[in-house]
Amino acid sequence: SIPSKPPSSHLITPKKPPKNKNLNPKTQIGHHHGTLARHQIHSSITFYTNLFLTTTKLSWEAVQTTALEFLPIIRKHWPDYLEEMKGIAQGANKTLADIIALNVRTEINFGLFSDGCTALSWHHNDSSILAQNWDWMTEQKQNLLLLTIHQQHKPTIKMVTEAGLIGKIGSNSAGVGVCLNAIRAQGMDKMRMPCHLGLRLVLESTSREEATNALQKYGIASSCHMLIADANGSIGLEWSFKDLQVLEMNQKGQVFHSNHYLVAHEEGVVDTVWLEDSKVRIKRIQEICDGLGDEPTMEGVQSLFKDEKNYPYAICRAEEEGNHSGTLFNIVMDLKARKATVILGRPTT
Repeated sequence: SIPSKPPSSHLITPKKPPKNKNLNPKTQIGHHHGTLARHQIHSSITFYTNLFLTTTKLSWEAVQTTALEFLPIIRKHWPDYLEEMKGIAQGANKTLADIIALNVRTEINFGLFSDGCTALSWHHNDSSILAQNWDWMTEQKQNLLLLTIHQQHKPTIKMVTEAGLIGKIGSNSAGVGVCLNAIRAQGMDKMRMPCHLGLRLVLESTSREEATNALQKYGIASSCHMLIADANGSIGLEWSFKDLQVLEMNQKGQVFHSNHYLVAHEEGVVDTVWLEDSKVRIKRIQEICDGLGDEPTMEGVQSLFKDEKNYPYAICRAEEEGNHSGTLFNIVMDLKARKATVILGRPTT
């Protein structure tokens, strides 16, 4: 389901456009996305055009030129993703360069994209919970989509994404889910997989092991942390443009992350720890989880993401008092039960 206009308090499902029999199935998926979310895609391009000009001094034309440098590697290794992006461009009446630029926006900014968030996974005999608050500039909230993708011979995907992006945060019908934390460590490798395409790859996997192995085959082009889980447990993958460090579950079956590296990386990988409150948030979320007992519930985990200690730089973040990002959505998934709850905006409001 995709909102047909900028969402306010809820997401609505519009009527599907007629199928274009001249398009292959991959292009058709993108064409639906581009057609139904045309307004949000145009708005998202405007948002990032202004943002790149401010943060990198690059015009959108220069951003497109850089984005197209990823085209050969995408065409070689992930042609289905390229076809889907072509379909989005056609449906939205934008260029392919526009859509690729959205999907490699993290890499173009050399790993210095400042979207924050707090995430956790918690495996138990009766549940496997994966959850996070996704924090970014509140202007982009109007361009979020709740996207469902059906494909032959692959799990059905349900994710929250930004208009025009083919991969982000969510889960699939095989019980695999993924969350994302931004890391500000400079460096980019155009021969590796862009971060948001990597998230899509996870959401097409049938287990966290399959997802991890596939990602390790290609590597990720810039810094980020992916928290991947399924019904049997979870794993944290801390990526830089040149290495991977793995975070295993603790004795309670948990993995926590915010917006800085938790372990040492190879020489030449420098974490700027650009959000000082990242250290506060990860300590705080562990403290709250300790108070929830040993049997997590979706409701209990959802409640912790309302925490406002250290406001506005809290787990439930607000774009106030010099803070440049707020919580745009909360998602809590139980991968054993194959269900999830999404709250648009700050979960306290």
